[in-house]
Amino acid sequence: MEPIEVERQGNGNVALLRMRGGKANAMNIRLLEALEATLEEVDDADAIAITGDGSSFSAGLALPELIELDREGMAELISTFERVMKRVLAFPRATVAAINGHAFAGGCVLGLMCDVRLMSAGKIGLNEIQLGIGLPSIVIEPLRIRVPPTSHGIIALEGRTFAPDEAARIGLVDEVVDAERLIPRALELAASRAVAPLAYAQIKRALLAPTLTACDRRRETDRETWLETWFSEHAQKTLRAAVARITKR
Repeated sequence: MEPIEVERQGNGNVALLRMRGGKANAMNIRLLEALEATLEEVDDADAIAITGDGSSFSAGLALPELIELDREGMAELISTFERVMKRVLAFPRATVAAINGHAFAGGCVLGLMCDVRLMSAGKIGLNEIQLGIGLPSIVIEPLRIRVPPTSHGIIALEGRTFAPDEAARIGLVDEVVDAERLIPRALELAASRAVAPLAYAQIKRALLAPTLTACDRRRETDRETWLETWFSEHAQKTLRAAVARITKR
């Protein structure tokens, strides 16, 4: 089974990308590269929606696969993560996240890259600080423009996770819908933003220009400081405990 399944809707101008990346759609190199390749495949679409398979949207980075990587290996992984997330963020036409279940850490980040976030179940949040790791600029800069400033602290500095209604209240998601309506509503919103794709692309590019510039300017420095948090004694202890819990399930 391919990590990403593509379904063309209507006349093919809206594409639904469904992540089928294994347990909880955790992000490893294979899933990230598959997402990148799929974005190239659907580059002719006027709008896309992204959702998960099963009970999770994405639980974030695949910790059991990454915990033994050395600094060079983690640098490669985070570089790939940054590149793919930026590709989603800068996708020139409409993007809708149909969050069907848990969206933790990198899963929440993927949602933030999209123009609109719908949610039906599970919890969502940037819980990295709970694991002792930081947030690179590819996360912080989109957070600034997607979420009201009054919510930045509880999301990024406390690392709380939120049920759908609370996530909507603080502005982390835009709309809460019933599970059976999630995909139809996501496709409806995507199609509604696909009526003038050239104009949409121009406006979106202009709106995102400061965010993308800030990400590029701070990328190298932030990557190194992020790696310092990942390999800190506190984070390694916490991450290994998390991996032990995951692998027992």
